[in-house]
Amino acid sequence: MRNESVPIISVVGKSDSGKTTLLEKLIPELNRRGYRVATVKHDTHGFEIDREGKDTWRHARAGADAVVISSGQKLAVIKRTRRELSLDEIAELLPDVDIILTEGYKRGPKPKIEVSRKTVSPELLCSPEELVAIVTDQSFPIGVPQFALDDAKGLVDLLEERFLKNRR
Repeated sequence: MRNESVPIISVVGKSDSGKTTLLEKLIPELNRRGYRVATVKHDTHGFEIDREGKDTWRHARAGADAVVISSGQKLAVIKRTRRELSLDEIAELLPDVDIILTEGYKRGPKPKIEVSRKTVSPELLCSPEELVAIVTDQSFPIGVPQFALDDAKGLVDLLEERFLKNRR
């Protein structure tokens, strides 16, 4: 069972705003500070990670409800679901981490970091009450901490202060 105090923070923003790029900066900074990080990518369209013809694809096509592929370096589980799982239900599958960062889940109930670029949109998706921070190249007068697009260190400082102080 997952420790309920593991924070789940959603990185949100419009398409091509830089969500993945931000996560690629946050993850190594959190690792450098000794934190164990899990990520969850939300895909509203469904997805396939198995390639047609591969053994795991063939197992799933034959009717397996769960398929696991394992090696000495990594493990993947592909499981059929009857409905979309909540973030809390997914988090239960991720033991031994200090923080869970999601990409997407803009309508979910978890605290959010919004990535906003003026070339993509002059407006925010989220209300100030939902936001932990904004990562942006513009200014929003809404009383939420704002960071430059390349300030992963400053953003991790905020995450440590608000969510991770007692996780080490």
